[in-house]
Amino acid sequence: MENKRVHTFKDDALGDLDASGVAARIASGEVTAREVVEASVARAREADATLRGLACEDFDRALSAGDNVRTGAFGGVPTAIKDNTAMAGLPTQFGSTSFRAAPDSASGQFVGQMLRTGMIPIGKTRLPEFAFNVTCEYSQGDPVRNPWHTDHSAGGSSGGAAALVASGVVPIAHATDAGGSIRIPAAACGLVGLKASRGRLVEDISEKAMPLRIAVQGVLTRSVRDTARMMFEAERDYRNPRLRPVCDVAGSSRTRLRVGVLAASPTSSPVDAETQRSVRATADLLESLGHHVTEATVPVRTDFMRDYLLYLGLLMTSIRSTAKQIVGSALDKAQLEATTRGICDEFRRTVVRTPIVLHRLQQVQKRFRSTFDHFDVLLSPVVAHSTPVLGHLSPDQPFDSWMERLTAFDCFAPLNNISGTPAITLPLHRTRSGLPLASHLSANIGDERTLLELAFEIEEAAPWARIDAKPQPVPSLDPIRNINA
Repeated sequence: MENKRVHTFKDDALGDLDASGVAARIASGEVTAREVVEASVARAREADATLRGLACEDFDRALSAGDNVRTGAFGGVPTAIKDNTAMAGLPTQFGSTSFRAAPDSASGQFVGQMLRTGMIPIGKTRLPEFAFNVTCEYSQGDPVRNPWHTDHSAGGSSGGAAALVASGVVPIAHATDAGGSIRIPAAACGLVGLKASRGRLVEDISEKAMPLRIAVQGVLTRSVRDTARMMFEAERDYRNPRLRPVCDVAGSSRTRLRVGVLAASPTSSPVDAETQRSVRATADLLESLGHHVTEATVPVRTDFMRDYLLYLGLLMTSIRSTAKQIVGSALDKAQLEATTRGICDEFRRTVVRTPIVLHRLQQVQKRFRSTFDHFDVLLSPVVAHSTPVLGHLSPDQPFDSWMERLTAFDCFAPLNNISGTPAITLPLHRTRSGLPLASHLSANIGDERTLLELAFEIEEAAPWARIDAKPQPVPSLDPIRNINA
């Protein structure tokens, strides 16, 4: 495969540091916040002509903010906000051309938490229309491209954020997750992506209004410590008393865990060989570290994705019918993506099933959580096959074809959204063609601390590949084996 990597790492004020490293450099006086933001803006101008991760720029305001003293854990660190969440002074377009948004007067709750850590946004990032896809592709306009190889998807729905973080434009970016939308882009672009427990982080009004609250906010990073530090800072700002506190996780734990390995898809969709081998390699690593590793199954219906997608249709239909309250403008339905219209049409045809669909999703929640009666952590793939080329999940295809491809790809991550449980993506391996290949770790609701401690241990034992390293031949992973053999 021809190398088509795009990255902006260089010897400037940002260097190759993560957000914690950049913040420490600013705090020590080695560089100024202004110099760091200038480097980020320069990198954005260099990379985004190809990657197209930015929905709108806010460079001038970011540069001005860099002139002021920034306090907080991430004081002066440049970031970007996903364009489905309000940020004061910028419009929220939700990845759609079906309306025209006015600038927001106030920032969303989680964005406010991020800004209170001292981060400086350089703009907003692109997503598929209303976040209802796992790739940032459109019927009209350029897609978001994967920095590891620009012929491939950057994932979705937080693909714009992932492209900017992976390419070095910013070290940390805002993201959201309602069905893998943090974890899938993290897997595609070689990043760390934590989907928090339901209720762990402060919620915006739209998330609270969902009949089943599947969406959470979060960040995409290049290091476990940045993800852990953001969780700590968010908890300092708001803590849900019903959940065990995460506190300040700064390293691994001596506790050896019961790890269940879910290598086969819970929907019976085929999992490709490279993905299976990657999961087995991670299982071997965990076993070598002293954890107790055995095979696992999850007691959920194999057709749960059908119910999940019908629920998404309910949400999209609600957005379409209440657009004036949500986005401040009626939608031009003719300008909606075919996939958006298709999700609504599918829901309309089956609307009488809504009560049973919600009931079955509640059962999935209970049954998936019951897995953690036997395991501390569940190891699985993030998705069923490696990151696809652009076009494979594009909305510019027949709806039935898109739906079939979507459900065959994204058949693991939605279980955590339905159940409310936390999960983290770690980019431990690469495909033979050099693309990132990630592992997915889940825990019971409220147990982010265990995931972060384990992630620290894994990161130290098996550091992942850097995009700015010279491409090397990728060694073949061992043949697929049975964990209990």
